[in-house]
Amino acid sequence: MMDRRTFVAAGLAAVTVPASAKSFELNPKYRPQTVDISKKYQPGQMLVLPRAHFLYFIEAPGQARRYGVGVGRAGLEFTGKATIDVKKKWPTWRPTNEMIEREPHLYTKFIDNDFVQPGGPGNPLGSRALYLFQNGRDTYFRIHGTTAPKSIGRSVSNGCIRMINEHVQDLYERVPLGTVVTVL
Repeated sequence: MMDRRTFVAAGLAAVTVPASAKSFELNPKYRPQTVDISKKYQPGQMLVLPRAHFLYFIEAPGQARRYGVGVGRAGLEFTGKATIDVKKKWPTWRPTNEMIEREPHLYTKFIDNDFVQPGGPGNPLGSRALYLFQNGRDTYFRIHGTTAPKSIGRSVSNGCIRMINEHVQDLYERVPLGTVVTVL
């Protein structure tokens, strides 16, 4: 069921999306689809293959829902195991201090203050975010929507795993808190 905030934000997104994003055509291989997968993965697990730009949510033995993703550029990618300990609709966002130091020209409005970008259609985390934790600690890596759909199938982020907003909304509804995520 859609709440008022989601309804308003979705309406604003439809009006404010640049023409270039509206005309974007996602490569069909990155559309969500059910695929066969090794039976060594247990239902309820998530697997991310950054080099292939795919995220798999294991639904049944030997079967997974596959999504195309954008991932971290060289040297910034997350690898290992984590759990999804927090899920948020229309999350707020602030770049990490490392992101600001690396590219201050991109993050000038965040320098020397505590500004946090509110959730909404212009927020880089998109419409949903799944927060990755290790041993109860936030890794600051996320699986989230994006305002840059052309980044799907590419290694261009600061480490997070990006998805088309509609796709992360679908995944968000399927994935419970505590889901184990393995990024190879």
